[in-house]
Amino acid sequence: MILSRRASLFLLAFALWSWWIWPTFLVNISRDARSWAADGSPTGFFTVHLVLVITSLVLGTVIGVMGWRGFRAIRRQTTEC
Repeated sequence: MILSRRASLFLLAFALWSWWIWPTFLVNISRDARSWAADGSPTGFFTVHLVLVITSLVLGTVIGVMGWRGFRAIRRQTTEC
């Protein structure tokens, strides 16, 4: 299946958005007082958000790879014609 140029660019934009938003979110969560116990260990609040961030970055990467492959396939298809 070959993605359209618009779909490929959308997937790439989504991946870039994910890689811009989620690290920023993690920094903000790590600065929250609810993220750390009195002894300095991470709380459940931080752990849950860390798992959310990691999952989102993995999915954003997979989506970005799909978008990049789709975009490259379109470029190859147009240069061959």
